This record gives sequence, structure tokens and C-alpha cells, in this order.
Amino acid sequence: MVRIGIPLRYTTLENGRNILFINEALRRTIQKAGGFIIPIVQVQDVNHYDTRYNEFDELTDFEKDTIEEYLNMVDGVIFPGGEKITPFDRYLLDRCIMLDKKVLGICLGMQLMSCYGSVFKTYKNDSYINHCQEIYDGFVHKVSIKKNTKLWEIIGSDEIEVNSFHNYHVENIDNYSINAISEDGYIEGVELKNCTFNIGVQWHPEISYDFDENSRKIIDYFISICGKN
Repeated sequence: MVRIGIPLRYTTLENGRNILFINEALRRTIQKAGGFIIPIVQVQDVNHYDTRYNEFDELTDFEKDTIEEYLNMVDGVIFPGGEKITPFDRYLLDRCIMLDKKVLGICLGMQLMSCYGSVFKTYKNDSYINHCQEIYDGFVHKVSIKKNTKLWEIIGSDEIEVNSFHNYHVENIDNYSINAISEDGYIEGVELKNCTFNIGVQWHPEISYDFDENSRKIIDYFISICGKN
């Protein structure tokens, strides 16, 4: 069975309770694709919802060892959408790269990859296309897939339609290469060379998995390659 680690995201309920969670669309999609989900729990003893990025402490050796234990249990990691990048996310991605652990980044996960060495996000209010749709199903814009990239090899098309649920965009990249651009010129996908599989996309293929062939290609390929350890 292919074991997929998913870092839990966090939110605050209306009654004030803080929770960690996996998005239901992601849970259902990965299970349909044949993955066995192992939740990766945040390791720092802080209120993740209220703590700003520059207020987090560096990870302790014990917290790093805890992350290593999770990585020993999984064949690949999906960095899902969310609201904030933490030292936990950065260290987890760094170790995935060092170990050549297969990685799929979605939305915030792709932004984590793109600004791997530094954070550059800008509110997207200057585009003529919709980057934060209100309707859950369907697509709102197109992206161009660059040839000679792993993403193009998987999808086999120069242009596809995607959904979009983000308010921020990535202005530049560090270690990664761009593999997809939106029709208004923004970075929509990245990948890391010399890795078995390390790809991030700004859209949500887990949401459109049931009705979109390209979404299934991305998810199914990721699960398949994770099963070839």
C-alpha cells in the first residue's frame, strides 16, 4: 500500500477551538487513487493559527527527530493548501529533498516550494482573470505547460484549464524551475530538477479529480511513482 504523508493544516472553529485537519476533498481523492494517508502532525508547541511566521522558534532537535519518524513511515508527501508557511513546513520540505522523498505541493504547498529560500508573496488584485473562484466546481482560467518539464511529460498538453482558490501569488523562485504559467503571466507550477518527483501546482487537482482527466493524471502519477520505492 502506498503511504502518503499529509501535513495537517490548522484553523479555529466558531466556538474558538483550534483544530488540525485534512481537507475532505484531498482525503477522498488520495484514497480513490490508492493512497493510504498518514497525517503528519505539527510538532511545535505553539498556537499555529495566531502565531506569525517571524514569531516561530527554530525547531528543536526533538521536533526534527519527530519529523524524521514521520518521513520513515511514508513513500511521499503532499503539502496541501493552507494559510501560512511555518518552520515545520520548511524543514519537512528540506528533508524530503535531501532524502529524494516524492513531493506534490498544492496551492500553499507550491508557494512553499517557490520561495524555498525566502518568502515573496503579493496580493493578487491586478489580474484580469479570476484567481479565487467562489464556485467549488469548474475552471476559471488556463495555464500554459512548459515543454521539457516533468509536468508536461505527465499531462502531455501545452495548455490546460484549472481551478483557482488563492489570494496570493509567487513573484519569483529560488531552487525550483517554472513549469506552468497562467494566461495573465503568473507562476502556476514549479518543479525541482534531479529529483524523482518534486512538483508543485497553484491549482487544486484534488478538487477536480472526479471530472478532469488532467487532474487525475497528476494525482495518479504521483501515487504510482510513490509506489516504486
